[in-house]
Amino acid sequence: MQFSLTIASPHLAEADALILSLYEGEDLHKSPAMANEALGGAIADLISSGDFTAKASQTAVLYPRGALPARRLILLGLGKREALTLDVLRRAAAVAAQKARDLKAKTVASVLHGRGSTLSAELCAQACVEAALLATYHYHGQKSSDAPSALPEKLTIVLPEGASADRESVERGINAGQALGEATHLARTLVNLPPNICTPQHLAETARQIATKHNLAVQVLGRAEMEALKMGALLGVARGSAIPPQFIVLEHNAERAAEGNSIVLVGKGITFDTGGYSIKTAEGMVPMKNDMAGGAAVLGAMQAIAALGVPRHVVGLVPATFNMISGDAYLPSEVLTASNGTTIEIISTDAEGRLVLADALVYAARYKPAAVVDIATLTGSMVIALGTAAAGVYATDEGLCEMLLAAANSSGERLWVLPMFSDYEKLIESKTADIKNSGGRFGGANIAAVFLKRFTSYPAWAHIDMAGVANDLPDNPLYPNGATGYGVRLLTEYVRRAAQQ
Repeated sequence: MQFSLTIASPHLAEADALILSLYEGEDLHKSPAMANEALGGAIADLISSGDFTAKASQTAVLYPRGALPARRLILLGLGKREALTLDVLRRAAAVAAQKARDLKAKTVASVLHGRGSTLSAELCAQACVEAALLATYHYHGQKSSDAPSALPEKLTIVLPEGASADRESVERGINAGQALGEATHLARTLVNLPPNICTPQHLAETARQIATKHNLAVQVLGRAEMEALKMGALLGVARGSAIPPQFIVLEHNAERAAEGNSIVLVGKGITFDTGGYSIKTAEGMVPMKNDMAGGAAVLGAMQAIAALGVPRHVVGLVPATFNMISGDAYLPSEVLTASNGTTIEIISTDAEGRLVLADALVYAARYKPAAVVDIATLTGSMVIALGTAAAGVYATDEGLCEMLLAAANSSGERLWVLPMFSDYEKLIESKTADIKNSGGRFGGANIAAVFLKRFTSYPAWAHIDMAGVANDLPDNPLYPNGATGYGVRLLTEYVRRAAQQ
């Protein structure tokens, strides 16, 4: 979808569909009022009859029949002006974009939804563009039929005459929204791909493509390099697969590494998880192509961070492998040695994500980072704890945690803080190794976080368990088709905020 900005009278815009937004309980104003007059009072009639109340995400379609240049008029409700938030705005804009698509509109003109609220024009523009892209995403996959046309093809935000002072901020918002939406699409498509296509090598090639397009430094470590680094935890998980692992390193602003405020993002890249010899059920195994969603989020975030030119040294790490069963696959009761020398007793081969992250977290220390954030579809316990409403976050630093929560509130990718009590540390004590990789069923997500903490050695670290929000959120118009791409916008917003400090 192409985006543009123009300054004109919105009701005079020529397009297949014109979107005008209204607040609930308020009189018609400006653009809707002028459109209402041109339509002989049709909008006022809709409102007075109770057929359109402008509650959040409500839509109505009118056909101007020559009274306006646009072929269709889509009315969009934003709810109460004082209750408008970025989340409400995104959902409403998403519904409007889907309505335009369903009407097969190729060109769409729209007022800037949310203008005149407490939200800045820049944030409104970013939210509206993000929503339009996210809501109209379609994954056609490997179907032999032709993919449907991507509609709308063009969306023009129309600022009314006299609003030229907002032009630069709205343009910034459009650019940011497009960068974030496109990066989220990248992550969604990676997660939606079948595991015979989205292999560790495919993730590595995607990283190379991102690096070429956005001027990032890229390095991909193979098995020999991992052996040299003594990444025994990651290599233990990878042993069962005939397809070799890949350790992906992307760097934005590598020349600024010496500034001492680097941020490292780490994403779990298990491209399919059978559970290993602690095998999953047949039903539980089906969705496990999404076990690399954390890695996809990091790749998408690195693309967005580069596209937005964030002035900070940022590193993205993705340890990528299959977790398979074979004659050489690792076994329960084995002891693996991670790259920091920590020995790990394997209780469950289905607790493999924390093993590959362990070596990645150790690797992150070489950048002497100010902060490290890892993200993973790590535990079923997180799904039980939070369902699909939010991801869980654990942090060793209050400032980092607060910044992530602020980024979550702004991006709409929600987080809930969970504990790492010392009680959980006792549950990973081992009789034959330094620690064990599973501490039992209860509090499993918290135990996993405490396990990961053993591999961190920097001022600030946070762990995000996104197991419940990676896929299939059908009640949210922003995520109509499989993977959500969760984490791309959250991580990017966090880095943007950190770069301002």
